[in-house]
Amino acid sequence: MQNAGGSATSEGRGAARAPEPSPERRSTPGRLVTRRAIASWLLFDWAAQPVFTLLSTFVFAPYFATAVLGDPVRGQSLWGYATAAAGLALGLLSPVLGSIADATGARKPWIAVAGAVLIAACFCLWFATPGASSRVIFWTLAAYAAAITATEVATVFSNAMMPRLVRPERLGRLSGAGWATGYVGGLLSLALVLGFLAALPETGRTYLGLKPLFGLDPATREGDRIAGPLAALWFFVFVLPLFVFTPDAPRTGAKWAHAVRSGLARLRSSFAEARRDPRMLRFLVANMVYQDGLVALFAFGGIYGAGVLGWGPVELGLFGILLTVTGTIGAVLGGYLDDRLGSKRVVLGAIAILMVLCAGILSLGREHVLFVFPAEPPRPGDGLFASLPEKLFLLFGLIIGAVAGPLQASSRSFLARMAPADAAGRYFGLFALSGRLTSFAAPLLVALATEASGSQAAGLAVLVAFFAAGGWLLRGVNGGSGGGR
Repeated sequence: MQNAGGSATSEGRGAARAPEPSPERRSTPGRLVTRRAIASWLLFDWAAQPVFTLLSTFVFAPYFATAVLGDPVRGQSLWGYATAAAGLALGLLSPVLGSIADATGARKPWIAVAGAVLIAACFCLWFATPGASSRVIFWTLAAYAAAITATEVATVFSNAMMPRLVRPERLGRLSGAGWATGYVGGLLSLALVLGFLAALPETGRTYLGLKPLFGLDPATREGDRIAGPLAALWFFVFVLPLFVFTPDAPRTGAKWAHAVRSGLARLRSSFAEARRDPRMLRFLVANMVYQDGLVALFAFGGIYGAGVLGWGPVELGLFGILLTVTGTIGAVLGGYLDDRLGSKRVVLGAIAILMVLCAGILSLGREHVLFVFPAEPPRPGDGLFASLPEKLFLLFGLIIGAVAGPLQASSRSFLARMAPADAAGRYFGLFALSGRLTSFAAPLLVALATEASGSQAAGLAVLVAFFAAGGWLLRGVNGGSGGGR
């Protein structure tokens, strides 16, 4: 697979090319399959995003820390360990499964298996009641880690379908459109929970002043707990078009035992190729570092707002909606910038902005801004986001949403331009490995620093270093150019 920057592999190693599309699939410049097939692929991000929006960030994570645990600091610490476990599991599984999938050809069966695990794990979160026993807390964290791991594994195989859908000069827009579609899906699922399912314990009404649907009990926080089953049903419904309308890679006919042996052999060769290709190796290491920081930033954003600023479900819910809106806009614009300026420039710009924003967030407290300047704390009756620290936290969060989408989407299109289409599974497996192999490191360091210092701010201070190191590594990578470069 070629891009504007040159061959997908280092000079002297002829990469295998994907079969040329049939004439009827080459009729539209930049597109290899039908619009319906592409739209169905985009719906995968729509289907998967509520797992992260509802569970990782805005609904279940703050609920777990403040209600199930009743201690935001300890809740952040335990949540960090669960997120770290999910990252370690994904790092071990994704490259192996991706290599086996390349040997078998088809990606959809793997998405189906991962989806089944995702659905079962999400349903288990319903049983995390306020003040739950230590045994229930353990299984809740295990179910959350399994749900996140399964979602990310399914994403590996969905990503591996990209090179067969559009031409290289359109990969930035395809990836950006996928992220934007996912953000919209996350936004609507969040609006559904806040407006119609989750009620305030004080009033028994949702944020729209309605009684919760299905008679969900505010006293036992059923409106927050329903986030798990809702994410499961959402995925099941909206992933179906992918299976019906989006063409899969052809099956190779390889038997399971042969596919495992062949896949593991391909994985070993992929590691060897990555080591011999300085561009690929440096990109994967850089992705590993800055993705670590991003995983931790989103895992603890809602918990940080709840613990440091005292935000409740209303503030966190509105914050999530606004952040998702800016994320959608950022992902769309980032896709166009990717194809025009190149993936590398988009990623480096996003990293620089995230570093500044992380430092800004760490400078905020309930009664101060910029570390030392006093500020009036919020008072009863002041309304939402009334204090200066809250306004700044909201502003920083909205900008983070706007740049996080382009960071992830352009990382995905960067690799899609470099990897040969018939090896996309294992390369996206390595991509997921690089994004998750040490993804336990940032959450683990956050958890340890939080526990050791008793301060949420100290726990998040490590993220600036992760972004800085990732950006420095990526600067040395050549490639990732868009169609206009």
